[in-house]
Amino acid sequence: MEHWSAQGLRYLKGVGPKVAEKLHKLGVKTQRDLLFHLPLRYEDRTFVSPIGSLQPGRRSQIEAEVLHTSVHFRRQGRSRRVLAARLADTTGVMTVRFFYFSANQQKQFEKGNWLRCFGEVRSAQGELEMIHPETEVIDVDNPSPLSQTLTPIYPTTEGLHQISIKRILQQAIEKLKSEGIAETLPQAWLDKNNFPDFTSAMIDLHRPENRRDSELIAQHKHPAQNRFIVEELAAHRLALLERRRQIRSRITPSIQADEKLQQRLKQALPFELTGAQQRVLAELMQDFEAGKPMIRLVQGDVGSGKTVVAALACLPVVESGYQAVLMAPTEILAEQHLQNFDHWLAPLGLKVLSLLGADKGKKREQKLALIASGEAQVVVGTHALFQASVEFNRLGFIIFDEQHRFGVDQRLALQRKTRGDEMAHQLIMTATPIPRTMAMSIYADLDYSQIDELPPGRKPVTTSIISEQQRGSLIKRVASSCAEGGQVYWVCTLIEESDALQCEAAEITYETLRQQLPQLSVGLVHGRMKPAEKEATIGGFKNGNINILVATTVIEVGVDVPNASIMIIENPERLGLAQIHQLRGRVGRGARESFCILLVRNNLSELARTRLEIIRGTQDGFAIAEKDLELRGAGEVLGTRQTGDMSFKIADLMRDQKWFPQVEVLAKLMQLPENAGVRSELLRNWIGERQDYTDVG
Repeated sequence: MEHWSAQGLRYLKGVGPKVAEKLHKLGVKTQRDLLFHLPLRYEDRTFVSPIGSLQPGRRSQIEAEVLHTSVHFRRQGRSRRVLAARLADTTGVMTVRFFYFSANQQKQFEKGNWLRCFGEVRSAQGELEMIHPETEVIDVDNPSPLSQTLTPIYPTTEGLHQISIKRILQQAIEKLKSEGIAETLPQAWLDKNNFPDFTSAMIDLHRPENRRDSELIAQHKHPAQNRFIVEELAAHRLALLERRRQIRSRITPSIQADEKLQQRLKQALPFELTGAQQRVLAELMQDFEAGKPMIRLVQGDVGSGKTVVAALACLPVVESGYQAVLMAPTEILAEQHLQNFDHWLAPLGLKVLSLLGADKGKKREQKLALIASGEAQVVVGTHALFQASVEFNRLGFIIFDEQHRFGVDQRLALQRKTRGDEMAHQLIMTATPIPRTMAMSIYADLDYSQIDELPPGRKPVTTSIISEQQRGSLIKRVASSCAEGGQVYWVCTLIEESDALQCEAAEITYETLRQQLPQLSVGLVHGRMKPAEKEATIGGFKNGNINILVATTVIEVGVDVPNASIMIIENPERLGLAQIHQLRGRVGRGARESFCILLVRNNLSELARTRLEIIRGTQDGFAIAEKDLELRGAGEVLGTRQTGDMSFKIADLMRDQKWFPQVEVLAKLMQLPENAGVRSELLRNWIGERQDYTDVG
């Protein structure tokens, strides 16, 4: 008989076809998957804050009376209804706004109703407000009881609300309590490390029973978290080690060249390679000669010169009769790479070609023919290269720029375009600074190189931290810079479970800047826009037609706009320092003096301010990463995930590095033949359908 945990979602109340489809989008297909749909974070809803005590930037809970409500229209591309309500308690008054709302929501805001609201407090024109708070109508004389513990907040998707997920999850938790589930780790190892059993740990994470448990979970010190953190990291390590084993067993193109072309290109360059660039290039040459497939990560700070190293590495490949391909995540970035490669390689007699999604009809057919015949020796492209119609004559070398932007299936699709059983050499480039020890754990399947030296002459970017109260003077500074021909990035951050709210924050800033700076052209980029719209807007910014680019953190990486000299980041404390540093690297590429401005609220924690001071004090991405790692081990984790394929449910690579020794021990233990059964279960729990990322084609 099928174990309850393996049963589908149709056995649960409240899960019809539509809800099941939404859960499938989240990777939840069985009741066991529900258990592993772990909280993103926990919120403290154990008390009510008086309106008079609220501080902008904090998520708070209030109880207040509806004074009056209005529904009006505002113009933003198309007409959009806005619900605005004034609420008051004995200490103050504030506004709540909804840009997306239902008739039932509107009914809650009838005059005289008392509401309990939870959301982020913002300051708008000197007044307090909440955008899209969670709300419920309460009896002011007999309100519903407050939560006694921290409230778990789960990953969700559009149309699936937190309350629905919690109701469905509760059913799986009750079955876990009553019927139990098989253990996935050796009992002796659990006892040695004083870790709880599977059932107890899982219940503690979803439903902490007391305040102490909640506090430990909030600090990432709960035994249940420790168990699952180590378990998840071990599962990923096992998957990566299996991938490395498979790669090393494959046939590889034989790259043996006399390096004449490399020498010619080095002599033609208007600059000398740095020592770090020369060292990494030598490591790539050793990989080519080793007789095994190269799969190497090259990490280089923003502006360190990774692209020219990649171009030099293509030359012995071409000399040996193979083709090289560089994959970029966007057409704009691909065009930029094409210009560089063509500038460097065409004078050497090499045929450099691009293949983009925009290529259609005869133009595309001609390019496909050149690639298939081998006449195109170096190809620069985007996702268009993954298509089945693209055939290479003899593909020997693949370069992925910012590899986390590509899905596993896409990378495998390109790898399978090699001849016969050959596996092309792979070079993976990233500008995300990760400390070496961390990188060795994250990329256990890869060899690792680091370009840790910037070319001479790169201008430093002056970084400053300013208060939200100085926004007015900042607007004037932006206007002045643009009047002198400069351009500005304005990045909005809002970490929420809803993409709609994140995009709304950018839209509000966009509309505000358009009103305050009518003489300037303002562009907007966010995750809900169509790719063509984003590309068009970024292209307009690149060619100078747009003065200010407002964006969420989906802003494209790697595109050089030398004229852009100011980077403004709102609420930077919500980002990892590596991400802030990478955003800062988008300016300082031209002749203009460049600035990165971190726009912060007044209520920053001591840790948050310390982290931002690190950014202000150094331009060294790796030093920033190392320091961030130290701080994250000591306090609240404020960063973002650094990897693409390795999307974690509970572990955080920066925060949890102290567990790496136990992870290695557990991974070795799980590789023993007697643990084959539980090893398979371990991978299924944490990797699931992504186990195919161990497949190398």
